[in-house]
Amino acid sequence: MIILYQYDMMKKSDIEINIDDLIHENIDIENEFVKDIVYGVITHQKELDSLANQYIKDWTIDRLDKTGSSILRMALFELKYTDTPEVVVINEAVELSKKYSDDAVRKIINAVLDKIIRE
Repeated sequence: MIILYQYDMMKKSDIEINIDDLIHENIDIENEFVKDIVYGVITHQKELDSLANQYIKDWTIDRLDKTGSSILRMALFELKYTDTPEVVVINEAVELSKKYSDDAVRKIINAVLDKIIRE
């Protein structure tokens, strides 16, 4: 989540980004799962944003704080493209949002993910 947040902030500021360097600055060991998530979210961001926007009532993902949008994108990617159990994805996203976002964003993330898995 932190890597995706940093990527988003650097992109917004037109700072040149080397994704591998960004990953290595944030984790000490080679971790394929983290790489898959980061590259997957970046590659599929438009699709993930579109999916989120279908389920966010009266909002869009870009209106969420950068941390919240990173958490939601990561969770949506995991639900759609990995074998991580749905309950684990939702629990991790909610726990991250409790720690890094406000209560309103946590509720939005939880509601979006809940609606998606129910369909």
